[in-house]
Amino acid sequence: MVTTSRPVIETHSPAHICPFDQACSYLEWAAKELKLDQGVVEILSHPRKVVTVSIPVKMDNGQVRVLAGHRVQHSDILGPYKGGIRYHPAVTLREVSALAMLMTWKCALLGIPYGGAKGGIPIDPKQYSVGELERISRRYISELIKDIGPSVDIPAPDMGTSAREMAWMMDTYSVNVGHAVPGVVTGKPLSIGGSLGREMATGRGVMIIVREALADQGKSLAGVRVAIQGFGNVGGAAAELLHAAGAKIIAVSGGAGGVFSEAGLDIPALKAYAAENRRSVVGFPQAAPISNADLLTLPCDVLIPAALENQITEENVDQIQAQFVAEAANGPVTLEANRVLEARGVTVLPDILANAGGVVVSYLEWVQGLSYLFWDEERVNREMEHLMVNAYRQVIQRSQMRGVNLRLAAYTLGVGRVAQALTDRGLYP
Repeated sequence: MVTTSRPVIETHSPAHICPFDQACSYLEWAAKELKLDQGVVEILSHPRKVVTVSIPVKMDNGQVRVLAGHRVQHSDILGPYKGGIRYHPAVTLREVSALAMLMTWKCALLGIPYGGAKGGIPIDPKQYSVGELERISRRYISELIKDIGPSVDIPAPDMGTSAREMAWMMDTYSVNVGHAVPGVVTGKPLSIGGSLGREMATGRGVMIIVREALADQGKSLAGVRVAIQGFGNVGGAAAELLHAAGAKIIAVSGGAGGVFSEAGLDIPALKAYAAENRRSVVGFPQAAPISNADLLTLPCDVLIPAALENQITEENVDQIQAQFVAEAANGPVTLEANRVLEARGVTVLPDILANAGGVVVSYLEWVQGLSYLFWDEERVNREMEHLMVNAYRQVIQRSQMRGVNLRLAAYTLGVGRVAQALTDRGLYP
């Protein structure tokens, strides 16, 4: 009999939460609900491939530094690996492994023919020049060139990376194979095969899921009070779209702190202010200052953690006053905190559903790149909304059918589909 040596991690203090152990806890939680064979669980608990490469780079001052770059490929049971590349000082192999696993379930939940992957380099991109970042990005992708490709593994932007880095990576891969390969990465500039709608996709997906959840309780976005932790690509887009739909954004925050206004923030003015102040909202003249921690505990209808993982934990969950928590970030609510919120009647919209808009439009970009046939933004947004709403409805139906919360419903759908595909394909040899 196959047994797993990985215990379910549910009671550690927040300071000791390991992202990969928590990801495995979610898997085992879903597997127990689905009564999966333990051998299947053991296979899905381990990434298919883990790659760590050395990245020697010449700095602008002529010195050479050697960085470490990771790429974890969790599963390709349903299709090519898919996942972002992040540049952040907190990147670790275990964090990247956890995010790769979550991407597997996310793609399966949305019905996208991908498996999960993730990559990263533990650097602060703000401390490097544009030239240094280009050399880092090109060397990193060249070291991975045998492990990526449009039918193998398709990277995308993540925290600390953007369309700029994807352009460098696409060019590096294309030069090495001798012809342009737009399908090797997604999130590229439009000029080289990027997709309309990609920049706002994750934030748009968050807005769609929040809108659907409110509608199920007879509410609309108009006048809903929203607090958003994180004002980057995801949080900023969600704020803009929710504001345009009539929601009242009472607080937003970034890495340096946030701002609050009971009357609601002028989001277009705030975005313009942040653009002129190194993407910081601190000091915005039409609002009061607020910390990231205090933002989480504001009385509001919808709380959107759109920054880092493990923001709502056993230590602060009793102070959360929102009626809905929409996980725009990956893993911002710990498993134990999720249970406390659900017991109090708070609706938690899980990350593998709420923040899936980005991978959906990445998939649509990949499809366009492979066919060399590109769509207008209206079609991209329409296709993305259809997949997001369909997945939400399936999660609601599963939740009601099994009598479980939305997170477990989402995980049983995602994990169950991968497990079924694994069973159908069989074990080689």
